[in-house]
Parts: sequence; structure tokens; C-alpha cells
Amino acid sequence: MRYGAMNFPIRPVVEEIETFAAYGFDYLELTLDPPEAHHETIRAARKEIARALNDRGMGLVIHLPTFVSTADLTEAIRKASVEEMFRSLDLAAEVGAEKVVMHPSTIGGLGPLVMDLAMGYAEKSMRSMIRHGEALGLRVCLENMFPRCRAFFEPEHFDALMAHFPGLEMTLDTGHANIEGRGGARIFSFLRRFGERIGHVHASDNKGTRDEHLPIGSGNIDFPALMRRLKEIGYDETVTLEVFSEDRRLLAKSRDRLRRLEDKCSKGGR
Repeated sequence: MRYGAMNFPIRPVVEEIETFAAYGFDYLELTLDPPEAHHETIRAARKEIARALNDRGMGLVIHLPTFVSTADLTEAIRKASVEEMFRSLDLAAEVGAEKVVMHPSTIGGLGPLVMDLAMGYAEKSMRSMIRHGEALGLRVCLENMFPRCRAFFEPEHFDALMAHFPGLEMTLDTGHANIEGRGGARIFSFLRRFGERIGHVHASDNKGTRDEHLPIGSGNIDFPALMRRLKEIGYDETVTLEVFSEDRRLLAKSRDRLRRLEDKCSKGGR
């Protein structure tokens, strides 16, 4: 597998690349959030960023904007959010990202009180964004969310979109799947249901109640079992460490722990 890290978008992107390269990461997962990584900011600095990645032999995965409202009940907000996603997808194609991670629409505000209406908006927005990405030739990997988002946190929530878009892939987020996840059962439910369509993994640990983004081994996720299962389904792609700490050494330590588990699985160990 190849291991990457995600930029903290309040820091300059080239500095983040230099930091992750120093720790030996294979690629950058570039999350397109302001102030330092909005799509317009990245477009203006794309040559410098491309040079920094190339000089350090790193690949690029794009994480589409997180803090948008593509299912908002207000039409103008919803349309502006979808437009931000379109422009971010355009940028991902321009910079040659190997894949893009897309958060599903979340149901906020008064949406939970009118779920049918909100879900209709969510599905319409998501279908338009997925179509836009596929038209650009991008590998779109839809990420599982967690219960507080009200939607797209259980495996069956993805059935309709995955059936409608045969080329659509999934990002399995271990931390999200573990929240209220029945002792980790939801993680393995995703793998059973969509194993062949997992195109990307976000790896972080937590204790099952909050998205804590802890180092691997600091929570209660069974990473040895997860790595065995990923090996069993033939997964050999990208794994982004989402360990959010001021101490970036914890990112590298978490990656190294996963690599050891991967090597053990490859040798037939349990």
C-alpha cells in the first residue's frame, strides 16, 4: 500500500509538502479548504506545488471541500456549495490528481425535521457532482460519514448511488465508521458490502464516540483485523493517515505501525 498525509489548510501547502516528504510519505492528500488551500489559491500556486511534489517524488490525492452545504434548505446556499465542488473538481482534473475524495451531503440546520426534502436535495446535488467528476475523467471516492451527519453513515445508505454510478468508488474512513459503530462492526460491514469498490482509505483511531483522529493504536479500532481484511480483498492502494496533532511524528509512527501490520499479513501472520 501507499501511505499519505493530509494538509492542515491553515498552513501553506508547500510547507506541508516539505514536512510530509521529510517523514517519507508517498503522497499528499490535499484538502481544498480555505484559507491556504481553496481551489483559487491552489490554482494560483499550482506550478510551485507541482514542482514541490515532483522534486520529492510524491503523488497527489485531492480531498474536495469539507465545509460546504450541498443539501442546505436555502437554494442559494446549496447552489453556491455545489458550484464550489464543481470548481474544485475542475482543479483536481487540471492538476492530474490520481483520485478525489468526496464527502456526501450532510443534513444540517432544520433539515432533520424535513428529512425527505433534505435527502432529495442531497441526492440531487451528489448526483450532479459525481457526474461532473466522472465527465472530467476523475476517480471519485465517496466517503462514509458518521451518525451526527444524519445520512450516509451506514453501508446501505450508499446502495442507490453505487448502483447508479458503476464507476463510483468509496473512501473507507475508519474513524467515521467506528463512531457508534457497534464495536467496530460497521467498518467490516462496509468491507463486506463494497470491498471491491473501496478505492481509498482514511486511517485514524478513536474510542467510538467522537471523531478524535487519534494515532493508530490509541483507540479501540481493531487495526490488525482491518489490515487482514484489506489484504484478503486485495486492497493495495492509498491509505491516508488522518492523525491530527501538532506533533507530526505521530503521523509517521501511525503509518509505520500500519506498515508493520501490512507486512505481517503479507507473510501470513495473524
